[in-house]
Formats: sequence, structure tokens, C-alpha cells
Amino acid sequence: MNDMNGGTVYSSARDSKYWQQLRTLAKQPWSLVELFAQDDNRAKQFSMQAGALYMDYSKQRIDTTVLSGLLDLADSCDLNARINALMQGAMVNTSEERAALHTALRLPASAKLDVEGQNVVADVHHSLSQVARLSERVRQGTWRGFSGKAITDVVNIGVGGSDLGPLMATSALDEWADTQIEVHFVSNMDGTQLDNLLKHLNPETTLFIISSKSFGTVDTLSNAKTALSWLLATAKLRAGTEDSVLRRHFIGISANSEKMSAWGIHPEHQLQLWEWVGGRFSLWSAIGLAIAIRIGMAGFKELLAGAHSMDEHFAQAEFSDNLPVLLGLLAVWNSTFLQVNAHTVLPYDGRLGYLPSYLTQLEMESNGKSVTQHGNHIDYDTCPILWGEIGSNAQHAFYQLLHQGTQQVSCDFIACVRRYSDEVQNSSLQQQHELSLANCLAQSRVLAFGNDAVASPAIDTDKGLANSTASMDDQSEARADKYKHYHGNQPSTTLLINALTPHSLGSLIALYEHKVYVMASIWDINPFDQWGVEMGKQMAESVHQAMQQDVEGQFDTSTDQLLQHIKQLS
Repeated sequence: MNDMNGGTVYSSARDSKYWQQLRTLAKQPWSLVELFAQDDNRAKQFSMQAGALYMDYSKQRIDTTVLSGLLDLADSCDLNARINALMQGAMVNTSEERAALHTALRLPASAKLDVEGQNVVADVHHSLSQVARLSERVRQGTWRGFSGKAITDVVNIGVGGSDLGPLMATSALDEWADTQIEVHFVSNMDGTQLDNLLKHLNPETTLFIISSKSFGTVDTLSNAKTALSWLLATAKLRAGTEDSVLRRHFIGISANSEKMSAWGIHPEHQLQLWEWVGGRFSLWSAIGLAIAIRIGMAGFKELLAGAHSMDEHFAQAEFSDNLPVLLGLLAVWNSTFLQVNAHTVLPYDGRLGYLPSYLTQLEMESNGKSVTQHGNHIDYDTCPILWGEIGSNAQHAFYQLLHQGTQQVSCDFIACVRRYSDEVQNSSLQQQHELSLANCLAQSRVLAFGNDAVASPAIDTDKGLANSTASMDDQSEARADKYKHYHGNQPSTTLLINALTPHSLGSLIALYEHKVYVMASIWDINPFDQWGVEMGKQMAESVHQAMQQDVEGQFDTSTDQLLQHIKQLS
């Protein structure tokens, strides 16, 4: 059956008996200490591996009854059919009436996927060949600036998915870089990043990538305009022309070729996006050009291959052995049923420092919704607030709240098992890596079991009743113990990666993409639109106009007062 927009109408998990059963189960006093005490086989039972990723979810507040109920809940909303629809290019983005084909971006060239009579795989690989062509010109030093010098620095100008994905992947895989060319990222609208960066770059050897699906994003275009002005200021002193600057110093990546051409991007330096690629799912496309420049096209293709391997696992594995399905169902259990409405991502590896920011957009922009795909108001909790930090830094920042605060928070611990093993001279680095791994395991243990994670001090029964009256020192110590109490019972999942490579990183990112889709399917929301970001942009245009006019009283009294204060100081 189809809805009014032409999309398939699936069964609702909210209306199933399993939803009500899980609500009842959630009211039980779930104790991780007791769950582990009751079952010596628990860790083995609630862990699994797919490729280079090993997942232990035994520290989640579940048992076999809950897990069975969650798997039944997945079946009740036709999750298998929804996954097939995603993979086959059906109209899963119902509000915008289009497919969401990020999985097609990593299909091998031998595959075929027809959407509305067009083989999108052929289109994707044509675009990848263009990425390869341009990236190799830059890497080999044959791309020259307006003065004839080879490019030494590449600046990716984008925002949201056009920035967070490439930034995260390029940073994570920097040790795979095989070029002296430096890649930089600029996203902030206020110009701070660009201003600081331009002070250290040579305009004769700097190439800019303007990444914008619509090529109308004000954040991106304002930075691009400033970059062009900076280049022209130097080019005029070197007898360079605006045409040569635009031709030799800018690449455009967009779904809107007309706007790219109007801005001045040369047709040969335009890379294509498609409307069916969401920004936060786009690093696999030409948006990943900065990644390809830094680590090479072979490394970029390994990133794609790793994601594709997770796609196949997601599409083929039984739900009970399916990493994305389990990760998504656990997130639903925590947020919707246990009402754990905060989630933190804690990578114990500095290379994954930008992963929490990337996942913040991926999850909250996708699933931060309060209406179903059919426009009905939701009466249950959906996406939790998500944040994170490198684990060792987080321990000295917000772990105090995790261990002793009043908020329930679910956690994802992420670590790489092997690192520095091939560097004989870096035994001290290997020791640091082992220390990081130890902290990762220790923190998840204390969060789960609290004070029970360590042995209680032995009680001296020889003192007898004569010493029953505590001394002042004993009372002080008792008070101190109250401040040192760890309540535990914070749910967490631990993901161990064999080793961080382009392939394993691709699998990890795709794992979280599919987790998001599973959550959205259970909640019956559309994870591929983002209408919530539009009104603020529109209002900003009106406020900007008012800022330039001598008119009062256009908005609410607070906004009007703030505007007046700004004008007085300008």
C-alpha cells in the first residue's frame, strides 16, 4: 500500500503488542550488577563480530526477553522490507519524494541499480573517475595556480555534511596520507577559520574546493567570496586575471551546475552530486574529494569498500546477528523505553577525535523529529541528545557527570586494538596505546557496576562491640565515602576495531548510518529530511535586512532590543 506521496506504507511498531510489552519490561528495576551475577555467559551471549568490528553490548540493561522483544518489534514494523527499499532505491525520503541512495555511492562498478530507468551505478563511477582525475592532477603537481606554481594546499569550504564527513575521515586517516599537500577545512560563517588560515597560505599555491549540494548555502558562499577576493588581490599584482584565478584555484561540488557556472567554476572543474544524496551521507561521493587528495584514490576506494561490506552485512545478516540492527534497537530501548535521553560517543583513539561531531549531525539531524512520516504527532521519545569527545579528554571533562550525576546517559566506547605494532622503536607509544585501552575498559566497567566494580574493603570483626562507637576520624571517613560513591548502572556498548584503516573506518561509519535508519524505522520517522534547520535560515535573512536598515519594532521586543544594541556599537 502507498501513502499520499507515493511511498510505501509500512506497519507501525508503535501499534504492535511488542511495543506495549517492552514498555512493561522497561518498568522493571534493571541492575547491571544483578544481570551479570545471574549469568556467567552474559558477555559471550551479548557480543558479536562483523568484519573488523567487534561489539560487546552486554553492559546494556537488557536480558534475553528484552532482546527478543526488540527483535519482534523490528519485525512488526517491516524492518526487512524497509531495508530492501533503502538498498533498491525506493522513495524512502517521503517528505521530499526521493530515494536516499548513499549505499549506491559505494557499490562496485560491476553492480547495477536502476532508479527510474537510470543506472545510478554508472553515474556514480563516472563521478568517481572525475574525482580520480582531479585529485591525481593535484597530487602529482600538474595542477598549477595562476602564476604557474604547483598546488601545495587545498582548502575545503563547506558546512554540515560537506565539512564534517571529509574533516573526520581525513583526520582519522592522516597516517595513510602519501602526499605533502596539506588539506584544510573551513565552515564557520563568521570568517574566523578562513581569516586565520589565509594568514599562513600562499595564494599562488592554494586550491579551494567549494562543496555545497545546492550551491546556495550562505555560510559556504560567503567564505568562497572572501577566498576569491584574497586570491584576486595577489593575482592583480602578478598580472593574473579573474578568469585565470577562477579556472586554476576553484573546484565546485554540487547538484546545481547552473549555479556553479554562474559563480565562475569552470565546467571541467565541476563535480556532480545528486538530489538523492543527503549532505550528512555524502562523504562517499565527490564531497570526499579532499579525502582522495590526502590519502589517494586507492585509499578512498578502500573507504568505500569498507562501507559496502557493512551494507551487505546490514542487508543480509539475521537481525539477531546484525550489528546495525542491534545497535539501533538498543538505542530505541534506551531512549524510548528506558527514557535514557542522553548519549555520548567516546573514542579512545585521538585519530577519531572528529567522530563525535560527525555522529552528532548524523543522528540528531536525521532523527531529531517529532512527527511520523505521515505527519502524525509522536507521543514517545525519539533521538537522544548526543555529544562526545576523545575518551581520555572526556575523563577530565564530563565523566564526573557520567559517574556521579543525576542524568542517565548511554555510552558508546570505541577503541582500536592494534596500533604502533609495526614500529619497533616506538615501544613507549605502544605502552601509551595499551594505557588508553585499559582506561576504555576500566571506565565502561565502573560506569556499569559503580562501587561494585572494585572489591569492598574487608571488615575487621575482631574489634567487637567495644569499638562500635565511631571515632571522629571514622565519621569523617564515612562522610568522605559518600562523596566517593559511584552508583553505576549506566548502559554502554563497546566497539573494538581490529585496526584503523580506510576499510575499517568505512565499515564503522556505515554501521552508524544504518543504525540511524533502524531507529527511524522503529519510530516511523523520515531520517533523510531536515526541515527543522530551514526556518532559522529564513529568519536570518530578515534579521540581516533589518540590521542594515534604520527601522525599529520589526520583531519581538528581545530581538529588537538586541538589534538596537548592535547598531549602536557598529
